[in-house]
Amino acid sequence: LLSGSPVEYDIATNATPEDIKKVFPKARSVGEAFGVMLVRRNDVIYDVATFRSDGPYSDHRHPDSVQFSDAKHDAQRRDFTINGMFEDPIQEMIIDYVDGQADIEARLIRAIGDPQARIEEDHLRMLRAVRFAARFSFAIESDTAEAIREKSHQLIGVSKERIGEEIKKMLLDEHRGVAAWKLQYLGLDRFIFDEPSCMNAPTRLGKLFNVVSYATALAAWLIDRNSNQCDVQFIASKWRDQLLLSNKVFEELKQTLSIHKKLFNWDQLGTAAQKRIAASPACDAAMTILQAEDSSLFVHIRKAIIEHEKTGIAPERFINGNDLLDAGLRASPKLGVVLEAVYDAQLEGAVLGRDDALHLAKTIYSKITDSK
Repeated sequence: LLSGSPVEYDIATNATPEDIKKVFPKARSVGEAFGVMLVRRNDVIYDVATFRSDGPYSDHRHPDSVQFSDAKHDAQRRDFTINGMFEDPIQEMIIDYVDGQADIEARLIRAIGDPQARIEEDHLRMLRAVRFAARFSFAIESDTAEAIREKSHQLIGVSKERIGEEIKKMLLDEHRGVAAWKLQYLGLDRFIFDEPSCMNAPTRLGKLFNVVSYATALAAWLIDRNSNQCDVQFIASKWRDQLLLSNKVFEELKQTLSIHKKLFNWDQLGTAAQKRIAASPACDAAMTILQAEDSSLFVHIRKAIIEHEKTGIAPERFINGNDLLDAGLRASPKLGVVLEAVYDAQLEGAVLGRDDALHLAKTIYSKITDSK
């Protein structure tokens, strides 16, 4: 109906799990008590679910019991009207018991039936409403939005893993800025991050390229929310715990925030420091965020990096630790300091070869040793 291409197909049927097994003997149960079977056909896996009505949701995620029913009752148990329609693939006919087509025409995300009841069944539906609204550029219907505001505090009871998955989906979508704004407007951000709700517009986040990494989007949003230059690294650590970020994403987030901060002191840095920043894997992410907030500074730094590339951003080092040991320097942690100082000189163009580098290394080592 939205002229998109499906990425998966879900099948709903009045056939019971036992009936499905008769037709597809290799069907695998993933929730037979809920009437859900997996059927593999031509290397594609289909969810095949029996029409059902749900009982109470004591855990606010799964129904305590289900009762097999018909298509109309099955539609009425679902979350939003746009997700409650069926298509008969034989007659190519839309079966719509919940006015989903009308809400698509009106560009609305509306809970099926009582929005308070739908959210009470599964609190994660509050985040799903925001994700769908942002993704399709729909508005959230007023009663549904009000129910989300009233129940936003109940996100506390949702697992951090499920919340993190929803946030990741939102931030990897090109409409991430809209999603972030809706989360803040509805007060959901307070319980996602365990910090005061923010009304700063997520402008950096909204101006990012369509395709960016999860860590880049997180960094842009974090900066948007904390433009007063508070301890963003501390906040990043909190976000890691709240969203259950992987070590890889968290390290990328930290590095991006660190380099982003340094970019605003670019002209006060020496050539070596600038080249080290340019060589960092997180430099592109930090520059992407900078481009979204200060285009003139971005252009200035980009030109400088292009100039640095002419002499090498990260050239191979003239010497290493073994060279220092062969030259008679005693093994100690000081050698690491010496090597970095020599490499800075190499980046600055102050040493032009191996012999120059070894001579400088011995000089620096002697000064460090004598100072002790």
